[in-house]
Amino acid sequence: MTDQADPSPNLPETIAGSAIPPAELERITDDIIAALKTVYDPEIPADIYELGLVYRIDIDDDRLVTIDMTLTAPGCPVAGEMPGWVENAVGVVPGVYGVKVNMVFDPPWTPDRMSEEAQIATDWY
Repeated sequence: MTDQADPSPNLPETIAGSAIPPAELERITDDIIAALKTVYDPEIPADIYELGLVYRIDIDDDRLVTIDMTLTAPGCPVAGEMPGWVENAVGVVPGVYGVKVNMVFDPPWTPDRMSEEAQIATDWY
């Protein structure tokens, strides 16, 4: 993966340098993002990726994926379930051999992390 100096609000931070061939790493990354886009916040009509809840995706050389993500609010009613949803979605991506989801709240999520697509879906533009 490549470092991103000035990522868009909805692009997670990624880590550079991998023993996985670049084309394979790009495919896995694209597939992980597609999988993340299947997980929706049940209270907001947008997926967690477009909402900007995914802060970092790291794929190590053993193809274990670590995802740092947050919630729209620390008291979100699905806080206990969301990591499992993400693990299940990303765990079926071909080439991924394990998934760990870390819930982080620093920095706190704000609506400016939403993509334009999410802003339109939530009438937040």
